[in-house]
Amino acid sequence: MTPGDVPVATSPGAGGCDASVTAVTGRYERLDPAAVRATVDRLHARIAARFPERNLRHVAAELAGLVRDVGEQEARTRRHEHAARVASLTAVVLVVAATVFALTMAVRDAIAAATSLRAFEWLPVLESAINDTVFAGIAVWFLLAVPGRLQRAATLRRLHRLRSLAHVIDMHQLTKDPERLRPSFRATAESVDVDLDADGLAAYLDYCTELLSLVAKAAALCAEESTDPVVLDTVSTVENVTGGMSTKIWQKIATLDLPAVRRSGTSPH
Repeated sequence: MTPGDVPVATSPGAGGCDASVTAVTGRYERLDPAAVRATVDRLHARIAARFPERNLRHVAAELAGLVRDVGEQEARTRRHEHAARVASLTAVVLVVAATVFALTMAVRDAIAAATSLRAFEWLPVLESAINDTVFAGIAVWFLLAVPGRLQRAATLRRLHRLRSLAHVIDMHQLTKDPERLRPSFRATAESVDVDLDADGLAAYLDYCTELLSLVAKAAALCAEESTDPVVLDTVSTVENVTGGMSTKIWQKIATLDLPAVRRSGTSPH
């Protein structure tokens, strides 16, 4: 058993087997925020150890802070959503009570004057009752939707920060072109110096792919408790963006494996 394994107590027989399967399945059905944070912190330490002078380590630190914020803000958002839900339900009760009271008073007055009202004179009373009911329904729908809208807005803000960070990571690898390591490459006065050998460049690009993967994991954490289609669609967008960026980076890494480009026979990791 590895240090990370969690022992599961089971009883002999089929019942013990079922309990073990249930426990293991429940453990791996969801992302663990603490595990994601630990992975980001470990990646930050690896980048700082290999590239202490590179700004990529600051990007990793920013991602670590964002992942911590996701967990903390999710807890705050749930508290705010609970308070907003209580307030909205209270407002709904008041709206419904006011509507019922107004309709009751209108019907009572109409019945009291029924002997002196002709049939067509009931139309304004009926129209008023319908209008009150419709507007009360709209108010109830709006008030019930307020907590969900607040939660959606908070989650989308975090997702937009993660998407922006993904583009920052992409900017860091943008000029890391393996073609510049070729002996036949001719630099110009405006060429950007890679300042890395093949092994260092491979490690740098690999760290970028890991950062992008963890950005996608942080985005998934934002929607762990959400069924909002807008939030889920935004998470998918972030995952697609980071996946596309990672694919481009791996194409660069694959180019480094060409004999004409490799300057060292050792592995970059």
